[in-house]
Amino acid sequence: MNNFLFVASENDAIANCKVGGVGDVIRDVPKQISERGDRVHVVVPSYSRLHESGTFKASLQLNLRGISYTAQLYEVPAKEEDKNISHYVIHHPEIEMGNLGGIYHHDPFEPFYSDVIKYTIFCTAVAEAIKQKYFGKLDIVHLHDWHSSLLLFLKNYHPQYSCLKKNRFVYCIHNLALQGIRPFEDNYSSLKNWFPNLEIDREALKDPRYADCFNLMAIGIRYADAVHTVSPSYKQDVLLPSAAPEFIGGEGLENDLKQADREGRFHGILNGSDYRPETLVKKNRLFPNIATAIFKQLQKEQDREKAAFLAHTGEKIVPFLKKKPNFISASVARLTEQKFYFFKRSPEALLEILDRLEEVNGIYVLLGTGAADYEQLLRDISYKRKNFIFINAQCEQVVNSIYRDSDLYFMPSLFEPCGISQMLAMRNGQPCLVHHTGGLKDTVQHVHTGFAFDGKTYDEKVYNMVESFKEALYFFENDKTVWKQIGLNARRMRFTWKKSVDEYYKLLYTFNPADVRVA
Repeated sequence: MNNFLFVASENDAIANCKVGGVGDVIRDVPKQISERGDRVHVVVPSYSRLHESGTFKASLQLNLRGISYTAQLYEVPAKEEDKNISHYVIHHPEIEMGNLGGIYHHDPFEPFYSDVIKYTIFCTAVAEAIKQKYFGKLDIVHLHDWHSSLLLFLKNYHPQYSCLKKNRFVYCIHNLALQGIRPFEDNYSSLKNWFPNLEIDREALKDPRYADCFNLMAIGIRYADAVHTVSPSYKQDVLLPSAAPEFIGGEGLENDLKQADREGRFHGILNGSDYRPETLVKKNRLFPNIATAIFKQLQKEQDREKAAFLAHTGEKIVPFLKKKPNFISASVARLTEQKFYFFKRSPEALLEILDRLEEVNGIYVLLGTGAADYEQLLRDISYKRKNFIFINAQCEQVVNSIYRDSDLYFMPSLFEPCGISQMLAMRNGQPCLVHHTGGLKDTVQHVHTGFAFDGKTYDEKVYNMVESFKEALYFFENDKTVWKQIGLNARRMRFTWKKSVDEYYKLLYTFNPADVRVA
């Protein structure tokens, strides 16, 4: 039996610990490992709240900033118990709840400032827990995104944690655009502040673009025994330099990734989805669930402007409780440049789509929270257009109903490492309209399982996005046979976690003594 440790920022196997797709992966992959008879431990930060439902396991004594820190390890209950999986959180007062989904911080003036602080404490506490064998004798440590990669720094530079060299470390890139870049020194969240006495190799740790900064994503790529992206096409994308906004590639780390690829350490493995019957939700609950979510949010909303907008959204929903529209397009995503850049730069394209929807008595439902400028843009459009329903809140029941009840799932991502939303929509027989990038290339086929747009220039992409939307509506209106077949083809697609984890065992988890590493 192999013994695994998963280290991440999110874990949807426990309550209230998910913002995006990372939480889905950390929930689902350990289940597959368990089914193979192996043991899994999963650890995430407590964010000053998740430990409250847990059982205290240990105090962890750390030396940070030249002073003594004490963090606590708690075991916490899972939504679904599994005898081979244990879930933990690390608590410390400085591992604070974020303002994005209760997990991440948005620091507009110093990006990653707050998050690097809390994940530095978190990773050091995890290293101490590994050292003290609270997770048992480990074989594989699977790290996820930059939030966990400091463990590789500790493994290579901290004499107290040289024991970590006994384990095989696998590093997953969920989103290369977020890299965890901070100064080496002269800042509270700098490396020198937290580890003032360590001798380090600045050249090996530095960001390729900012020589005075270290880059935690780069550290993961450079020091892991195996590195993987969450789709094959995203792997190919990130080996090339970015030319934004026409193409988002390696974001400055393409040379590091090419080096990992030459060494045979870099792989692209598609994420999976859960196809168990119990994952399906009741049909025709979208508008009742939206109304319920809005009223619940209104009861606790303190901001007068946000409360007024919630009331406005609720008023728009009321007619659909009696008679639903003829066509529902929908999106669920964090409001970021990655997800909705096309709307921000070209709002006229969204307005043209809404005009076309109005002709068929259709609406566009978008659920998400995130960057303030994106929220304001979408609120403004919602006030102007009656068939645009912007749900500026988070609600799992509404999200599940969107995947179940919409007619067309819309995913205009500027780039997409994998995307799980399109898989969830397709699972319910819902065609998707996507930008043909990253993992969306691997999952959606134009006029077979959905619709896709692309272009050589930004203007071409935006034009083709609108035209592809019109094409989807054409089939819906004029060729029901083709429309139904596309939905049926989408439903038949199977992106299983079993297939993905088979690849994990083959490419990531098997230690080959012949592996050649270049320091």
